Amino acid sequence: MAIEVRIPTILRSYTGGAKVVEGSGDTLTELLSDLDSRHSGLRGRLVTEEGGLHRFVNVYVNDEDVRFLGALDTKLSDGDTVTILPAVAGGAFGFAAAAAMLGNPL
Repeated sequence: MAIEVRIPTILRSYTGGAKVVEGSGDTLTELLSDLDSRHSGLRGRLVTEEGGLHRFVNVYVNDEDVRFLGALDTKLSDGDTVTILPAVAGGAFGFAAAAAMLGNPL
C-alpha cells in the first residue's frame, strides 16, 4: 500500500529534505510508525507521549482533518495523500510550538 505524505519545511530535516515521502499502513498510527522506521524521530514530533497528536500539528487525509475522521485511528487506503501542517500561531506561542515540534522545548 502506497500513501503519499507531504512534509512541512520544519520537519524536512527528518526526511533528508524531502517534501514528499511514501509510507504504508492501514491507519494513521501504522503509517506514522512506518515513517518513523524510515525517518527516525519524525513520529516523536507529531505524537505526544500519551499517544495523541500534538495540539500544534494538523494532519489531513485527502484534505480532510483527521480530528473529524478518527484521529490516529483514521483508516487509510492505497493512494491516499496525508498532509502534515504545523499549526499557525503568532507571538510567543507560535515560537514555542515551532521549538517543541523540533524537539527543543523552551
